Amino acid sequence: MPLQSRVSPFGELFEASARGTLMGNRGGRIHDGHRKLGPRRWSSKQWICCVLDFNGRHRRVWGDSYTELFFLDEVTAFAAGHRPCFECRRQDAARFAVLFSGGKHRARAGAMDDVLHIERLDGKAKRTCRRAIDRLPDGAMVAIDGEAFAIRGEHLRRWTPEGYTDWKARPRGAQIDVLTPPSIVKVLEAGYAPRWHPSAARARRR
Repeated sequence: MPLQSRVSPFGELFEASARGTLMGNRGGRIHDGHRKLGPRRWSSKQWICCVLDFNGRHRRVWGDSYTELFFLDEVTAFAAGHRPCFECRRQDAARFAVLFSGGKHRARAGAMDDVLHIERLDGKAKRTCRRAIDRLPDGAMVAIDGEAFAIRGEHLRRWTPEGYTDWKARPRGAQIDVLTPPSIVKVLEAGYAPRWHPSAARARRR
């Protein structure tokens, strides 16, 4: 039976049979002894995304430790407000931290978490911001009519739990709701290349 362990670009946790290409957590344990979610959706401000395999470690998902979460890809994780893990993704995390600070130094994990926690949540709800779609970088996620789309070049890739299914031309001259937190958008603008699900390259025209 699938766990409520998948993360959407809106930050919601849901059940799906497809696991995704990255895992992560929200700072600790938020499930109970029956492997069900309680009322909380995070344990601390430390929301990270990790690789699926690291140093041969094996875990019982939703066991006695933290609550494992799974993402279609890093583009999805970023939209939900997660950052790269400094343990299993050291190089990616270090580059992310330098770009997060504007290239001046490597931002500390706790400082990034404080900023991102404000940017990703409006109370318990997902926080979005309005931006001109023309200026959004590759890897940013936007919301259109309740669906999530990822910016990739001149196109928008439609997100689903299984992958990106189709694309349409990026509109011009419009203000749009951006799901990806502003600080992560700046990281993408500075040149960070997120990990995409393979389906992003195969998506057909809508």
